[in-house]
Amino acid sequence: MNQSVFRLTLPILFGYLPLGMAFGVLFATQLDYPWWAAPVMGILIYAGAGQILAVSLLAAGAGLLEVFVAMFVLNARHLFYGLSLLGQFHGAGWRKIYLIFGLTDETYSLLTSRRRTGDKHYEQTVDFRITLFNQCYWVAGCALGALLGANVAFDSTGIEFALVALFIVLTIEQFKALGDIFPIATGAAAAGIAILVLPAAHQLVGAIVVVSVVLLVHYHKNRGLKPTEGVNNG
Repeated sequence: MNQSVFRLTLPILFGYLPLGMAFGVLFATQLDYPWWAAPVMGILIYAGAGQILAVSLLAAGAGLLEVFVAMFVLNARHLFYGLSLLGQFHGAGWRKIYLIFGLTDETYSLLTSRRRTGDKHYEQTVDFRITLFNQCYWVAGCALGALLGANVAFDSTGIEFALVALFIVLTIEQFKALGDIFPIATGAAAAGIAILVLPAAHQLVGAIVVVSVVLLVHYHKNRGLKPTEGVNNG
């Protein structure tokens, strides 16, 4: 099973190692903390983009409350991820807590797009191992990057673009798996609107609100049409 899980998570490995290293380098070069605090943060917080944001805010002198609020807003989308997986995680026992804790964008994309069998217990075991493997990749990247940043002097400007690149790849893979362009187009349009009408500090929150409202309306509209379509086809 571990070999099949490794193959499934291989794209995440290629994304998380360089991205985790990017975070580790930023952590070691911008903050006055020991290098090992970076992988510890990856173990206890495990928030990818949130960790990179936290480093930027802490380096700029922000307080812990400001960092907490910013990370909460940035990761609020995970509330919707969790709601959509309630049925999938139901009955997972002790593994359920970790499945919820380890639910990142990339893990969610993999859990919702991979092929599944009818054995729920087996699938939950695979989901658990996928989540664990992905976090191990991230923590390893954090440790390697922090060691590199603490011991090697180099210009790390632009290294954080690894996060953007990974999101682009995952968006393409999600489209290939689901074949629905509407969420992608909605997200792009919401981002464009936020950039045009909102100040930089509120663009992310504004885009999340717009895309969430549109997708919820779209979902309720389509759900209401399904019974009618069934009657007409019959």
